[in-house]
Amino acid sequence: MARERSIRFRLTLWYALVLCAALALLSGLIWFSLRQRLLNEVDAGLADRAARLQSYVAKEAAETPPVDLADELDEFSQALPPSDSLHLRGPRGFEFNFPKLSTPRTEDMRTLRRQFSVGSSLFELTISSSLTAIDHTLDLLRILLLSLVPLIIAIACAGGAWLSRRALKPVDEVTAAAQGISINNLSLRLRAPQTGDELQRLTEVWNGMLGRLEAAVKTLSQFAADASHELRTPLAVIRTSAEVALRRARSPEAYRESLIEISQEADRMTRLVEDLLFLARSDARAAEMPMEPVDPAALLCNVCDELRGLADARRIRIRRIPAPRGACISGNPAALRRLFLVLIDNAIKYSNPDSEVNVTIESTRAHIAVTVQDFGIGISPNDQPHIFRRFYQADKARSDEGFGLGLSLAESIAKAHRATITVTSEEGRGATFRVAFTAASATLPVTVAPAINVGQ
Repeated sequence: MARERSIRFRLTLWYALVLCAALALLSGLIWFSLRQRLLNEVDAGLADRAARLQSYVAKEAAETPPVDLADELDEFSQALPPSDSLHLRGPRGFEFNFPKLSTPRTEDMRTLRRQFSVGSSLFELTISSSLTAIDHTLDLLRILLLSLVPLIIAIACAGGAWLSRRALKPVDEVTAAAQGISINNLSLRLRAPQTGDELQRLTEVWNGMLGRLEAAVKTLSQFAADASHELRTPLAVIRTSAEVALRRARSPEAYRESLIEISQEADRMTRLVEDLLFLARSDARAAEMPMEPVDPAALLCNVCDELRGLADARRIRIRRIPAPRGACISGNPAALRRLFLVLIDNAIKYSNPDSEVNVTIESTRAHIAVTVQDFGIGISPNDQPHIFRRFYQADKARSDEGFGLGLSLAESIAKAHRATITVTSEEGRGATFRVAFTAASATLPVTVAPAINVGQ
């Protein structure tokens, strides 16, 4: 496996590669631009000299009496640069060369060929200029570029490495600080540099994540402690009842009473464990709830019938207002049954005797809301923000029964159905819980229907 390189090394490497490519492109552009500029100047000079030679030949050919054109051209050529060469061919075998060399020149030459007429005579001109000086200049530039560019790249890479080390130093500090944070000191936070850049935002996001993690760990620890506390009581009762029953021989009735007490506590433990498992599955999202269209009115009717015996025992009347036709929500029937069971069961438990519990369904085209209202002891304003916390029990009047998990279960089920659950209450005047669902189909406007009473 290839050894992983640090971000600093990769930044420096990419910086060097990009710089090399940029300098190579710049050097090539400079070299070719200068070469083209120098060649254009040579071409312009050749064109200018060719034009002057053409004018000179035309002028001399018009002289009277006729002159020796070769001698005149030889005098004209003395003004040409020594690097130039000239060849002129005319009528009747006329030919002029400058310079008069026996061997051809071997250096690179730039050549211009032109034909022109003087009267009825046609001349062919070939004029060339040596590129030796230009080649020397370009060679010197090439040497400078090839020697200076690597030096510039080396200096830039060293500077890039220094800059990357300086730029990534806060990252190293954040990494070192994060390595020192464990499950035992989640309250520690990283120092956020006040630079307004990505590092500050990264540090702030990391601190936010640590805060959420700390809160989750505290909740989990509290949850485990509360669960242990709740399980300790029924286990102690079961163990004590069994030890007392086994301490000496007893009558069948005494054994029966002990077994009944053990059975009741075992049932209490079973309900607690089932609630805990349901909450754990909801938190982990391990089991998806299969959703289907559900008629909330029919489901509430079944729940009210199921709780009729409890309502009769407490002399509570359940007053249920039927929903309008067509009211339908998308949900899991078993989970929704448990949600409504918790709300109505709590309303019955904490209602004053000879009072009533109102169960109402309100429907619009977008939402369906189920409301459970009781006229019991109510919930104090200080307790209302916490009643959906697990194992939270407001006061002794509301904590004689249960484990403080019912409303937490109800909220978990509501969230799984993308519903909202709210509470309004006045102490001593009862409480109203409202669960608002998104309608699964078009609904009719709310209509007033006669109340149906369940229980006495």
